Amino acid sequence: MTALSPHLRQATPVVAVRGEGVHIHGEDGRRYLDFTAGIGVTSTGHCHPRVVAAAQEQVATLVHGQYTTVMHPPLRHLVDKLGEVLPAGLDSLFFTNSGSEAVEAALRLARQATGRPNVLVCHGGFHGRTVAAASMTTSGTRFRSGFSPLMSGVVVTPFPTAYRYGWDEETATRFALRELDYTLQTVSSPADTAAVIVEPVLGEGGYVPATRAFMEGLRERADRHGFLLILDEVQTGVGRTGRFWGHEHFGVTPDILVTAKGLASGFPLSGIAASEDLMRKAWAGSQGGTYGANAVACAAACATLDVVRDEKLVANAEAMGARLRHGLEAVAARTPAVGDVRGLGLMLGSEFVTEDGDPDPETAARVQRAAVDEGLLLLLCGAWNQVVRMIPALVIGEPDVDEGLRAWTAAVEAGTSGAADR
Repeated sequence: MTALSPHLRQATPVVAVRGEGVHIHGEDGRRYLDFTAGIGVTSTGHCHPRVVAAAQEQVATLVHGQYTTVMHPPLRHLVDKLGEVLPAGLDSLFFTNSGSEAVEAALRLARQATGRPNVLVCHGGFHGRTVAAASMTTSGTRFRSGFSPLMSGVVVTPFPTAYRYGWDEETATRFALRELDYTLQTVSSPADTAAVIVEPVLGEGGYVPATRAFMEGLRERADRHGFLLILDEVQTGVGRTGRFWGHEHFGVTPDILVTAKGLASGFPLSGIAASEDLMRKAWAGSQGGTYGANAVACAAACATLDVVRDEKLVANAEAMGARLRHGLEAVAARTPAVGDVRGLGLMLGSEFVTEDGDPDPETAARVQRAAVDEGLLLLLCGAWNQVVRMIPALVIGEPDVDEGLRAWTAAVEAGTSGAADR
């Protein structure tokens, strides 16, 4: 008998047979409100009719035109459409399949363009599971342990995680930037530093937004010292935070932008964007891949971008995120076990803590399991898996938000009272 690896454990017991909008229908005949969106992938909801139609049409026309062998229209169209939403000056694109691959492509470009070996990463960041991406990941040892030696040249610097430090955001930001300067003076000199890579909101690290002053500080130091600013928008991009790109909250522009997840509504597609001048500094033969820019994925991405624009999903993410956050904060206000509610747009987390203020993954897990009983699918994150995160599709409406909050209220009550274990 063959079976999946025993380490591929599902976060919920649901066997999904059909998806529609913000709902998943299980093999058990029950409809579940999906606040996981495939870990932020199904940005336009499950099986959006326009995305489905675009993919179906493309499947019947050309499934795969390998893009270093031939060009195909969906790829040309996608380049044009992304040009409408990318920051000014980021006018050159390279596509691949997963977030990890795109992160590694960004790292390779940064090292080749600058001739420098080191990369600065922020403590708590998640950038993927392949060797280089995992070497840059510090959100949890489970992503990087057991296959050492990891890639050299990675230097860790603090992120302004105010709640963990017990400080206000201003203090945490001053500390993080001061330590960054110390790192550049003591560990990785600017002359050895190719880039700093950061998520606008820590993902696996606990749904912690950066601060404007921190992001401005990174941009200023990159400009002063001649290294590159890489923004990992794999989870925060394509409207997730209530802006098309998460970094728009902070008034900075990256040298390299990494995108994936919600770009194609569930089809595997990722990429990096940079200026043409910078992209030309990549070495010949360093960019390619068999499945990158698959024609069906590109067609789905074009339809996704059209839906995001036409249905005003970025504005919807901001409005529904505010409504959802208000409800989460109301629950937290009467629940001592919820120490913090944070995030941007439709990327929100609730951190569970003990009476002493320590991370409480056991309670978080009980609440997440209890939510399934209430018909709500959720995921965990954070170094200890102590944060319950909510990342519903951008098409969510007020009735779905309110339904989710009712289920969340019941799940928190059950999980914090111990009822979920009985």
